[in-house]
Amino acid sequence: QVQLVESGGGLVQVGGSLRLSCAASGRIRFIMGWFRQAPGKEREFVAARSLNGGITDYADSVKGRFSISRDIAKNTVYLQMDSLKFEDTAVYYCAARDYLKEYDTWGQGTQVTVSS
Repeated sequence: QVQLVESGGGLVQVGGSLRLSCAASGRIRFIMGWFRQAPGKEREFVAARSLNGGITDYADSVKGRFSISRDIAKNTVYLQMDSLKFEDTAVYYCAARDYLKEYDTWGQGTQVTVSS
């Protein structure tokens, strides 16, 4: 059973940067992704990356500011977040799925708060 543990969240000023990490235990999954949920809003997709990087996708709201990467040897996925905005404040979740499947494994989430 794969488990996902996020880290790296925190408080950052507008325009600042953070790097989130998600360490996975167990077998390597084809797609690793990041989602987020802001207070009072539904969870939304942020970014995803396939095992070999052939599939990389970003939400329009983060394109050009966020970058997803994977270290296969460490079975870890990262989310580099630059030029952070107030609206990036949310709990960020790591998730995993297999090829052509739905996301079925989720981390516990890490809080990102962007302040002035």
